Amino acid sequence: MYQKQHRHYDRGYRYQSGSGYTTGASSSSSRGLDWSSQPGLDKTQVSPLLKRDRPAYLAVDKENYIIGYVIPVFRSSQEFAAGYSNTKEARLRNTSAYMEHRNLFTSGLEMERSEQISRRENMRQSAERISLSKTIHEHGEHFKRMNEDSLLHAPEFVIKPRSHTVWEKQCVRLHCTVSGWPDPRVVWYKNNVAIDPLTNGGKYNIESKYSVHSLEINRCDFDDTAQYRVSAMNSKGELSAFASVVVKRFKGEVDESLPAPRHGPVSEYGITFQTHIADTFGVSFGREGETMSLGCAVVIYPALPRYQPEVQWFRDDVLLGPTKWTHMQWSGDRATLTLTHLNKEDEGLYTLRVTTKSGYETYSAYVFVRDADAEVEGAPGAPLDVGCLDANKDYIIVTWKQPAVDGGNSILGYFVDRCEVGTNHWIQCNDTPVKFSRFPVTGLVEGRSYIFRVRAVNKSGMSHPSRVSEPVAAMDPADRARMRGTSAPWTGQIIVTEEEPAEGIVPGRPRELQVTEATKNYVVLSWRPPGEKGLEGVMYYVEKCVSGTDTWQRVNTEIPVKSPRFALFDLAEGNSYCFRVRCCNSAGVGEPSDPTEATTVGDKLDIPAAPSKVVPTRNTDTSVVVSWEASLDAKELVGYYIEASVVGSNFWEPCNNKPVNVTRFICHGLMTGETYVFRVRAVNAAGLSHFSKESEAVEVKAAIGGGIPHASPAPPFGISVLECVRDSMVLAWKQPAFVGGADISGYFVDYREVIDGVPGKWHEANIRAISERAYRVTDLKENRKYQFQVRAANIAGVGIPSLPSDTFLCEEWTIAVPGPPHDLELREVRCDSMTLLWKQPVYQGRDPVNGFYVDIKEAEAPEETWRGINTKATENTFFKVKNLKEGETYIFRVRAQNQAGVGKTSEISERVQALTKPGTKEIVVDVDDDGNISLNFECSNMTPDSKFLWSKNYEDIPDYSRMTAETKGNKSKVTFKCPGEEDIGIYSCLVSNTDGASSSYTISEEELKRLLEISHDHKFPTIPLKSDLAVEMLEKGRVRFWLQADKISANAKVDYIFNDNVVSQGEKYKMNFDKNTGVIEMIMESLTPADEGTFTFQMQDGKATNQSSLVLIGDVFKDLQKESEFQRKEWVRKQGPHFIQYLGYEVTPECCVVLKCKVGNIKKDTSALWYKDGREIKVDENLGFTEGVLKLEIAQISKKDAGVYEIVLKDDRGKDTSALSLTDQGFKDLMNEVFDYIANSSTPLKITSTEEGIRIYTFVSYYNDLLPVTWHYKDSPIKFSDRLKSGVVGEQLWLQISEPTEKDMGKYAIEFSDSKGGLRRTVELSGQAYEDALAEFKRLKATAVAEKHRARVAGGLPDVVTIQEGKALQLTCNISGDPMPEVTWLKNEKELTSDKHCILKLESGKFASFTITGVSTLDTGKYSILVKNKYGTESAEFTLEVTEGTPDLGVTSYWTDAAGNVAFGPNATKKMKSTVTATKVQKTKVPVGKMEKNQTQKPGEDDKNFIDKVTLEPQSDPGDHMATSKDTT
Repeated sequence: MYQKQHRHYDRGYRYQSGSGYTTGASSSSSRGLDWSSQPGLDKTQVSPLLKRDRPAYLAVDKENYIIGYVIPVFRSSQEFAAGYSNTKEARLRNTSAYMEHRNLFTSGLEMERSEQISRRENMRQSAERISLSKTIHEHGEHFKRMNEDSLLHAPEFVIKPRSHTVWEKQCVRLHCTVSGWPDPRVVWYKNNVAIDPLTNGGKYNIESKYSVHSLEINRCDFDDTAQYRVSAMNSKGELSAFASVVVKRFKGEVDESLPAPRHGPVSEYGITFQTHIADTFGVSFGREGETMSLGCAVVIYPALPRYQPEVQWFRDDVLLGPTKWTHMQWSGDRATLTLTHLNKEDEGLYTLRVTTKSGYETYSAYVFVRDADAEVEGAPGAPLDVGCLDANKDYIIVTWKQPAVDGGNSILGYFVDRCEVGTNHWIQCNDTPVKFSRFPVTGLVEGRSYIFRVRAVNKSGMSHPSRVSEPVAAMDPADRARMRGTSAPWTGQIIVTEEEPAEGIVPGRPRELQVTEATKNYVVLSWRPPGEKGLEGVMYYVEKCVSGTDTWQRVNTEIPVKSPRFALFDLAEGNSYCFRVRCCNSAGVGEPSDPTEATTVGDKLDIPAAPSKVVPTRNTDTSVVVSWEASLDAKELVGYYIEASVVGSNFWEPCNNKPVNVTRFICHGLMTGETYVFRVRAVNAAGLSHFSKESEAVEVKAAIGGGIPHASPAPPFGISVLECVRDSMVLAWKQPAFVGGADISGYFVDYREVIDGVPGKWHEANIRAISERAYRVTDLKENRKYQFQVRAANIAGVGIPSLPSDTFLCEEWTIAVPGPPHDLELREVRCDSMTLLWKQPVYQGRDPVNGFYVDIKEAEAPEETWRGINTKATENTFFKVKNLKEGETYIFRVRAQNQAGVGKTSEISERVQALTKPGTKEIVVDVDDDGNISLNFECSNMTPDSKFLWSKNYEDIPDYSRMTAETKGNKSKVTFKCPGEEDIGIYSCLVSNTDGASSSYTISEEELKRLLEISHDHKFPTIPLKSDLAVEMLEKGRVRFWLQADKISANAKVDYIFNDNVVSQGEKYKMNFDKNTGVIEMIMESLTPADEGTFTFQMQDGKATNQSSLVLIGDVFKDLQKESEFQRKEWVRKQGPHFIQYLGYEVTPECCVVLKCKVGNIKKDTSALWYKDGREIKVDENLGFTEGVLKLEIAQISKKDAGVYEIVLKDDRGKDTSALSLTDQGFKDLMNEVFDYIANSSTPLKITSTEEGIRIYTFVSYYNDLLPVTWHYKDSPIKFSDRLKSGVVGEQLWLQISEPTEKDMGKYAIEFSDSKGGLRRTVELSGQAYEDALAEFKRLKATAVAEKHRARVAGGLPDVVTIQEGKALQLTCNISGDPMPEVTWLKNEKELTSDKHCILKLESGKFASFTITGVSTLDTGKYSILVKNKYGTESAEFTLEVTEGTPDLGVTSYWTDAAGNVAFGPNATKKMKSTVTATKVQKTKVPVGKMEKNQTQKPGEDDKNFIDKVTLEPQSDPGDHMATSKDTT
């Protein structure tokens, strides 16, 4: 199972033995290795290998040691079959032997023992297999780590060398560990120069053991400070690692036994050389085909025998080597370069550089090469710089540059020729000339090398062929890369055998197909082979298809291509094609790849635009400096050609025959005194641009003397150090005060060493001019002192050098804070502000710079007056200083800070006076009629060489893709192409060669938004509208569509559109356009279903346009149509009596409901009838025709008033009806409004006490039985019980708390529910309020109990009883009381006792009777009855008057009823003939404890007593008895 799951098993762990390297012919006995010689493997633990196992991939020697790899050939099927047969026979033989052996065991015991042995053997074999699998897996993982592809892999640094800093005289060791197979070859380099230990005896020691490589440097000195590189390479590639060694010395500690420190450059002989180049060559001119020699005499002092300096020749800063075109010679004192056969490729700036270990000297001059005479007059010049851009198995892309001379006629194209290396047979590759300077050459033979040349052709003829290209082989790039690899020493032996590819497998689909190049002549495709490996030789078919169709056509029908590249020709220019590729081999053709995107045939590269602003400047008697502005948006620019013409000759001659890629060129070979004009054109692979405009004429003469337009600049000044490391220093300086009238093009820096105060010789630090005012001078020596000088250059030449700077010590800065900022510049100087600019410190310190502080001081003020402007560090490198004093002169300085702190201050800026110069302009933002946003700046004091320099956030704008700059005269304008958030910032403009004319403008987010709105309005001007298109209803249901324009002229035009169709004036549409008010309207008499859609008013007033639309569809249109029909019906309705306001209701503050409506167009005979639920209601109220309001009042509304109310108006003109439903929800809404009035009329809750308990109550102005009221206790509804009750008495709503306790304390509330969410009134029953109420309750309760149970006379006695003498008198009254009261009768306030004459009785405890058996005059007097118990007493009095008269035949009885009336006896008639008067005296309720015995309370004694007097006057004849009763309270 392991072998099946891991394919590398057989490859990695099947070994061959024997002295040879045979792969399949060895016997089975010698197939394995001697396991004892392999560490970690035990032979007893490994199962024997079967014969059918695959051959090993390791080569071994006689001692079975691994010495190399074997790349196997796939064995044939017969060999596999043979191996399988042999294995099967062996198994059969083993099986037979085992059966014979088993037959020997006949007994059961022996059989059992045999089975045990067999089981143990099986277990042992199983353990061996597991152990072997584990070992194989571990070794496989090890080999996978060591060999990425299980065979060979490129070098890899397991441990890289580490940089060291050591003290002088110490030793240092650099070491690394390298892996790779084959073993890499390791080389050590110092400053990219290979280290040879033999030439530096004892200095270096190099060792390599067990993949560990080391370099030991003994007794280090300053010269050993360098960068060291270790390079490891084998047949799979090369890899390098770097380490630095820094050698330091203790200051002041110099070992006297050592040689004195070497001051200045140190030679290998301890001598300082001085080099001088003399007898130089000048600007040279040659012609194609000629031979030219360039030579210089070289003087080296001191002259040492056999000392040879390093002599190098450069062309355009490219090092030249010896070729068949260039020969170099050094004679000991003269260096010569010979150009054997001049071609235009040889044109350029040639530089001789002579280097000693004390320094170097250089000399440069230009060499011009003109075209050879054409074979045919008018033929163009030969192309140049023929090269190969891409090389594959069967095609190569050839490139070249167009010639400067076209022979007077445009070049029609180019022919490409090829020649196989080793032959002289040239073959033309293209039948028709190609104009593009690239061409794919096909039909090459794989593995062969070719050279190419190119010829140009115009209508006059063919040019000379170009110089041939370098040879290039037609082969796969991967194979070429492997061939270029440097072979490494080999420790073993590799036997390479051919691996047989898989047969019968159709390849898969190609991958990553793409169009790499497309021109109008050809299209180049590239792809990657299919992912499968080991396939039989794969080739490719290419198919094309016209875009938009499905017809695929095979391009290479006869021969498939081998390379994954292909060039297609003969495609129709302007058509679009798709392409796909199929793989094929002997097994068949595979599936096609995914097609490419549609590609249009045509040149994708545009010819560059013409250069501009060609400016010639005098240089020498025979040369002129020509400068120009580069072509805008040029792609793949090759360079420029410059042509000159004598004024008036109209004959143009090229100044250079090889394109230059700069915008400044010195044209040599001109005639002194002649006046020339110049023009320039650009060139790229697509062709040559148009010529620029001709320059101004310039006379050729030296730029020295009167009349010169420019002068070289003054020397710079203020040289300072910005950073210092062990071998370099960064300098900064200030711009010269006088720039010579032209822009400074660059600076040159020189340095010299100062030894013991004596300065040495000046050396150039930079050969090319630098544009920045800061430069890093390298190749210095640590702990040595240097001086520097700087020269400025412009188009007039290089100025004189500055004064030597201070002496600076070259030692590494280690401070944590940053270095000083530099290059301080002041712009935008005004009377109260100016802007300070600076650059970041070169030395950042321990941490990055995170801010800056700006200091200011008056120029004449003392040093201690420096003060900071910003308290918070600014992250910008610019700062606008405000609030300056006009006319004052200021200086500034800047400090940088990082996390460690604030660093050194910068150099002080120039003195600047805060003054606005006359004619100063500011940047003005403008938006033109096309909506283009631009910044405009005007300068009134420009010079001819002044330029407008625009910047964003005070940084140069490197890419003008988002804006365009235009300058006309003294005005400059920057126009934004597509303004967006990326354009937010501060834009400034500086005018060069002026006295600092500059200004800035800030485009913030809000400003950009404002400008974009203005731009949109200008770009798309609109007619402003006061109101958009709207619709409204007119009378009779007419529909009016209208809008109003804010500003519109009389020439405006309006189109009325309905559903994209223009409608015009007619019966259906009535249009009106009031140009004075801007009102545009369209009126329709009615709306029909066909009018559903979109209505649009389109307006045009000159360039300005606008439109407004109104969509009327769906429910919106239906509602509008219904409204139109309703309005039409309303108009008809209003022709007779009608309702202006339909029937509604209102609730008065008195809670009365008033139904009312407003009517119109009524007259005297108009009638109004009220109905409820269809039955007429009689209303007393007359119609108020004058007011037009009809009312029906419902005083106390209740459920019976619910129903549908209707009122009908009618007369001879018609009738109108209005109904109001007060049922269900309508009635609920009405009652909610009533309830709202009731709730709002409620008074605040109050607390009172009764004999039952405490009562909380409120009053309302009107109570309705339907009023929903809820009582709450502590915000919860109260559950009523016998103790808690609520009720209504009149307009009082109350809550009764019987027998209150402390548990009843809290907040009580009454809530009225209405339509507005309800109203709640609350009261707090707690604290003093509760105590007062409780005390009052107890008092009233006690009073009520006493009142209820006190003694009282229930039936009253008459006040006066008049009776005849001799008659019997009986009076009876009711008494009550609990306990039963005591009864006492009094006569004239004296107690009576019962006797025969006066009988006093008390029956049943309720009836007290007073009887006189025979009345006599003695009985006349004032009688009273007194009842008494513990709760109080009460008495009743009457007066007895006895008159003489006729004796009565019987006894007359008197009694009184409960109301105190006198009743007669049984024999009395029902109708009394006279009334009897008696007096009732009601005593005060006196508690038992306060009422003394026999104590009575007479009327009038206390104002709290209640005395009732009732006088009854006689109603019958006067002869009857009369009685008077009087109750007084």
